[in-house]
Amino acid sequence: MEVKGEIYRVAGPVVTVAGIKPKMYDVVHVGHEGLMGEVIKIEGDKATVQVYEDTSGIKPGEPVVKTGMPLSVELGPGLQESIDDGIQRPLQTLQEKMGNFIERGVSADGLNREKKWDFKPTVIKGDVVEGGSVLGLVQETYNIEHKIMVPPNVSGTVDEIKSGEFNVEEIICTLSDGTQISMMQKWPVRGPRPVAKKLMPTAPLVTGQRILDGMFPVAKGGTAAIPGPFGSGKTVTQQQLAKWSDTDIVVYIGCGERGNEMADVLNEFPELEDPKSGRPLMERTVLIANTSNMPVAAREASVYTGITIAEYYRDMGYDVSLMADSTSRWAEAMREISSRLEEMPGEEGYPAYLSARLSEFYERAGVVTSLCGENGSITVIGAVSPPGGDFSEPVTQNTLRIVKVFWALDAKLAQKRHFPSINWLSSYSLYNQALSGWFAENVGSDWDELRGAAMDKLQQESELQEIVQLVGSDALPEDQQLTLEICRMIREYFLQQNAFHPVDTYCPFEKQYKMLKAITKYGDMANEALESGAAIEKIVTLESKDELAKVKFEEDFDTALESVMTKMSDEFAQLGGK
Repeated sequence: MEVKGEIYRVAGPVVTVAGIKPKMYDVVHVGHEGLMGEVIKIEGDKATVQVYEDTSGIKPGEPVVKTGMPLSVELGPGLQESIDDGIQRPLQTLQEKMGNFIERGVSADGLNREKKWDFKPTVIKGDVVEGGSVLGLVQETYNIEHKIMVPPNVSGTVDEIKSGEFNVEEIICTLSDGTQISMMQKWPVRGPRPVAKKLMPTAPLVTGQRILDGMFPVAKGGTAAIPGPFGSGKTVTQQQLAKWSDTDIVVYIGCGERGNEMADVLNEFPELEDPKSGRPLMERTVLIANTSNMPVAAREASVYTGITIAEYYRDMGYDVSLMADSTSRWAEAMREISSRLEEMPGEEGYPAYLSARLSEFYERAGVVTSLCGENGSITVIGAVSPPGGDFSEPVTQNTLRIVKVFWALDAKLAQKRHFPSINWLSSYSLYNQALSGWFAENVGSDWDELRGAAMDKLQQESELQEIVQLVGSDALPEDQQLTLEICRMIREYFLQQNAFHPVDTYCPFEKQYKMLKAITKYGDMANEALESGAAIEKIVTLESKDELAKVKFEEDFDTALESVMTKMSDEFAQLGGK
């Protein structure tokens, strides 16, 4: 039976209602138009609801209907290739209903009820199943085999199992106690899905971006933050990660981003080719769009919706990468809701529970053994947009306490057209030690040594730059002039990368290793030549050194590099070096 109450008070997206006696986080429908909202505070006989839609025009006395259910997402075949808003309403369905502008009070199912899926069972009558057990398989897209699992809180003996084509609501399995199971599950977004065991990350997320893989790697199942001011390249970096990271599933959340940026993502992703299969990248991507002009309350929901979908595919044994762009807009939505609730403000007006909410979100990342015995992972990469590029503001600082990788974007580097504009002196990764075994086995036994030497050089350059600004580089000793030149090569040849170049947009580890090895070899030969009495001017003006800069753009990289290194050895031999 429907429980109805009425609106008592309205303050923007925050509505106080009376007469429904709900539970915390229950979903309610507010007003004559049935706007969707969520209970966030209960005080006596009154409940406070955050409404996920524009509340203009609603007034006290209008009806409020309780659903008795928390905010949940629909999980099942059809999630891939979907483009949803923050509360899992497919944007394409909304467009068909009302055109290009979303009206209020319109609901849409998260999963298509009409489409039939070919279900192939993997259990038979009499099998004992429990939460997470795989009942059968559905080929969702060309790449993704969707495992239909028993909901986590269900167990029993299979009494009937069907085979054939069904929609997501039709019953495919009946247990001996009468429990009926369809291909669709519903899961409350605020609660993490249960797992059998959480594991330590041991492999890196291969992104093909040299500064990320080479200098500051993130583990598969790890957490990373990309803070940076406006125009420093956060969104392009996030999109590069979505395109190239070696995961099975990509969940991209545009949380409060500008409409034109989100439009670029929505237009570009369906046309991108998956480097793994040559098929459209959208076939293994879920996009959640919640732009800055959409209601603020839905921003918070969009982040939880995305991470719940990611957990569902992780439970099947897939590696998932989740991009949240940006968590600052999410925090701003929390601040606005908090102020309307008249809660005691924390630093810069953010709620006192900001750190706890960020922790809850990032803690849902990790490598796990799921209930069905498969190993899967979620890697969470959150962009942060600090006002004015100030990394001391609360969202950045609270995020830094939680994540293990910090990719600090620098506006000055972006102004110099150095992209990705990640500052190598401010950034860090706490996964280097945990991943050193993987790098030694899969890249090169001296990889850590090469990377460490390159970082030491860049640190030396930072110290020398203070002297250079005072007296000029010509006043430095020759060995320090050579150090500056080697550092310039590391920065321009290795760290700089063109996201829009067909070859340079992705750089595999083998190529990264050879590039760093080549720069290191030049440094060794240059130091030997300098000790042998060769002039610094001749060492830094070798033709082969300049040609090395162009090698990364060559399709036949190995041949081009071998040719350049042979020429370099010859030129150094003529200078007197070995």
